[in-house]
Amino acid sequence: MLLRRAFTLRKSFRSLRLAPFSTKNYLTEYQRSIDNPEEFWGEAAKDIHWFKPFSKVLDRSKAPFYTWFPDGEMNTCYNALDVHVKNGRGDEAAIFYESPMTGTKRKITYKELLDQVATFAGALARQGVQKGDRVVIYMPMIPETAVAMLACARLGAIHSVVFGGFSAQELAIRIEDAKPKVVLSASCGLEPKGIIEYEPMLKGALALSKHKPDKCVVYQRIKRHYNLDPNDISWADFIKDAKPHDCVPVKATDPLYILYTSGTTGKPKGVVRDHGGHNVALKWAMQNVMGMNPGETYWAASDFGWVVGHSFIVYAPLFHGCASVIYEGKPVGTPDAGAFWRVISSYNVKALFTAPTALRAIRKEDPETTFLKKYRNDMKHLKYVFVAGERGDPATIQFFTEQLQLPLIDNWWQTEIGWPVCSQMMGMDQNNLDGSPHPGIKLGSASRPVPGFDVVLQDKFYASEDKEHEHDPNEVAEGSILLKLPLPPGTFTTLYNNESEYVSKYMEEHPGYYTTGDAGHIDDDNYVYIMSRTDDIINVAGHRLCTGAIEEVIQGDENVAECAVVGVADALKGHIPIAFAVLKKNAQSKDVVTSAIVQRVRSHIGSFVCLKDVLVVDQLPKTRSGKIVRRTIQAIADSRPYTVPATIENESVLDDIERSLKSIGYAK
Repeated sequence: MLLRRAFTLRKSFRSLRLAPFSTKNYLTEYQRSIDNPEEFWGEAAKDIHWFKPFSKVLDRSKAPFYTWFPDGEMNTCYNALDVHVKNGRGDEAAIFYESPMTGTKRKITYKELLDQVATFAGALARQGVQKGDRVVIYMPMIPETAVAMLACARLGAIHSVVFGGFSAQELAIRIEDAKPKVVLSASCGLEPKGIIEYEPMLKGALALSKHKPDKCVVYQRIKRHYNLDPNDISWADFIKDAKPHDCVPVKATDPLYILYTSGTTGKPKGVVRDHGGHNVALKWAMQNVMGMNPGETYWAASDFGWVVGHSFIVYAPLFHGCASVIYEGKPVGTPDAGAFWRVISSYNVKALFTAPTALRAIRKEDPETTFLKKYRNDMKHLKYVFVAGERGDPATIQFFTEQLQLPLIDNWWQTEIGWPVCSQMMGMDQNNLDGSPHPGIKLGSASRPVPGFDVVLQDKFYASEDKEHEHDPNEVAEGSILLKLPLPPGTFTTLYNNESEYVSKYMEEHPGYYTTGDAGHIDDDNYVYIMSRTDDIINVAGHRLCTGAIEEVIQGDENVAECAVVGVADALKGHIPIAFAVLKKNAQSKDVVTSAIVQRVRSHIGSFVCLKDVLVVDQLPKTRSGKIVRRTIQAIADSRPYTVPATIENESVLDDIERSLKSIGYAK
């Protein structure tokens, strides 16, 4: 196995440069984090409150089950709320909540949030919930969801947030695995397309699950009433006369939460995050990666049910004393494509974290940026826009960089990792050690590794088994991206009830390394390009091609709002690519656009790509977090059996995809 490290000091060139935020130098700090992680993270850990200080930073004795601050004791909720109130900041905003679905706006101060969390923790304790117990949270984008998460953390109970709207079957699987003492829910969630009733899904899940919780607590919303069963209780009655509960000291290594992510076997993987490492890493990241200061407003436009919601709606902003925006709405349709810009201007947002798919949706609905121009003068606090969740295609990044006149920062990480692996470091001086400018933002790249992450490229696609084969310079040469162990604090410690898969899936293939499952390359300035999953690399007549590279070329066509490319089986060539394109409102005719795309790919990559079929569709099938379900599209094209992803946003879109494929002879 050929390995190439991302981090070596190399030449630099100018790109979109960013002004340094502090005197800490990225190159120096990065090298220190790799050479002496105990010293580096031991210093970072001094920035949080410990009930019992740690004497050891990193325990390597049970590799690959590394533990951080193993003998320290602290409490996540104390560091998120109590610390700030005790330091005299109780009257400052902790949460700005807005729901265009209900017309509701609320400001919640740190003191108010602490009171609500302590009271709810008291109600949970009265129900018998204590340290180590599990609590499943199946709730929408309302402040009470954050209250529930923090209340669990206050008691040392382990929360497992399940995306509100998951099917009864998927919710049942998670309840069965986590075995919660209590389930917390609400009467409904709200989407532009209508009300999502939680009652049939929660009751259906409880009927399917062998495990039965002691109690279900339901928050009644005005849009829909939940019919309580004998074992249910309303949120209001649950907290009535409850006494506030103090923080329970827990070990730094104790589990804070379980977040389930899809597994290849159909069984969801329960990613386990600890208290101490998670707290240290996210507080450090808020300042050094995100460039935030206490008292400033941060908005992660995601959902509580995903890792971004855990890390950057609830925990990281509150650890760092920022105000966090909770938004129950969409980038378009609530009510229009100006929703993001309006929220940013209303709450003086300094940094926005969103997905490229959200920006593409805005651009599709408002190609002339009419709404952005309307709010531009009121968005002066906005300094950074971070994008993650999928690859930030250069066309979208470049468009909004020009329109906003701000850096759009693509960053890469995973549910398992919990915080960015690669990103521009907005809280550090990123210039070279000789004082010359650093390369800045490079379109298509997630930037350089964040301190703590030793990113390595396995060059398996550079080395051919055929020694006589001459490498085609036009061929996309990608490798598997690995992370050298130990991973830094804040990453996952194991899979819940499944230590064997933790080892076999992530640690066994390349001993000493974490297998990310992502493929890409690293350039001469150590910038990491994540192009696809390793199973999204297709072989076309002996040429290994990244579907992400083809998508990048297609996305450059001014008529294309978004696209997806999959490789379908071909008896002669192995695979051939098929492209699906969603066009902008003001696009040219389909025939003109599809012909132009084929020619564009030929001219930018080469005729050996063999792209001849471009299917124009109204929508691409996506999960609720905005990821395109490419593997499902590929299975339909190849006429293979498939399971509809549990997280799919609109299942009917798959029918449209199938009809389009049948029109060109696939999906038989």
